[in-house]
Amino acid sequence: MKHWYIIILLLALPMKGWSQDLEYQVELGGALGTCFYTGDANSTPFKHTSAMGGAVVRRNLNPRMVIKGDLAMGHISGNSEGYYIPTNATSKTPEGGTLTTVDFKRNLIDLGAQFEFNFWGYGLGGSYKGNSPITPYATIGLGFTLAFGGTANANLALNAPFGAGVKYKIRPRLNVGAEWTMRFTTIDKLDVSKEEAQQLFQPYGIKSSGFKNKDCYSFLMFFVTYDLCPKLRKCNN
Repeated sequence: MKHWYIIILLLALPMKGWSQDLEYQVELGGALGTCFYTGDANSTPFKHTSAMGGAVVRRNLNPRMVIKGDLAMGHISGNSEGYYIPTNATSKTPEGGTLTTVDFKRNLIDLGAQFEFNFWGYGLGGSYKGNSPITPYATIGLGFTLAFGGTANANLALNAPFGAGVKYKIRPRLNVGAEWTMRFTTIDKLDVSKEEAQQLFQPYGIKSSGFKNKDCYSFLMFFVTYDLCPKLRKCNN
């Protein structure tokens, strides 16, 4: 009878090892937070903040490297009060025309992908690797921005997000975290919501290229994701 107890114990040990070292390849969830714009009508971070929300999917390459995709929608606004915005930068007067005050409100749709680098190996059941249930991370990527609303035409542009965050695994398959990103765009028309008011498009008559002298916006979001697609690893016990 004792031999049967020994056999059952030996069979149970590998099962325990596999369950502790279970990893997941995909995270899926949502995010809510705030959004603000930075450009000719606002240079102060977190001024004129509005709501944003979206969906997040992560492909975990390993405990330190992640590919993330997101689809988000936000609202931005601002006004030129306190900034030197001329009515016509191409006028022949030394001041570029009389000063004007312009305000705007627009909606954004953001679709993109980022690479995340976890500063600590992220996960549970991997203490022999030095993994941790919490880690800060840095992120960089590329995406598309669609700005619309008001009487002006919709504008589509590339964006380059750059930022940092922290994530915490509160349960074996449940993750929470916070992330801040600044998203630089290739257009100077995020803040042009009125077709008849173009003063915020190159207001000083200075042409630019690439990401130079263009509008940008920021997301500060809190996310919750759930692990999917388990990947069994070999037992190391």
